[in-house]
Amino acid sequence: MPHTENEPVYVISVAARLASLPCWVLRVLDQEGIVVPCRTDSNRRLYSDADIRTLAHVRHLTEERQVNIAGVKVILELEQAHAESKQQHDLPLPRQD
Repeated sequence: MPHTENEPVYVISVAARLASLPCWVLRVLDQEGIVVPCRTDSNRRLYSDADIRTLAHVRHLTEERQVNIAGVKVILELEQAHAESKQQHDLPLPRQD
């Protein structure tokens, strides 16, 4: 049975490999609140496909665009705010019968 985009399924070593980042970077991003994975009852990090996409975006920003961690955090917050704003504006207007 396939999993959903937000279902946490990948342990840190697999997530790091999929995002082409070292495990220690994923731990730093977790500590900084940039990509916070779900935790199991035994406190293991589990990442979703959406998390992997965000990690790949972080890698692009840090490695190719030379953005530091603080800048990455700001960029991701702005992108999230923009997406939420766009989603609110794309909602259909209530019918006025």
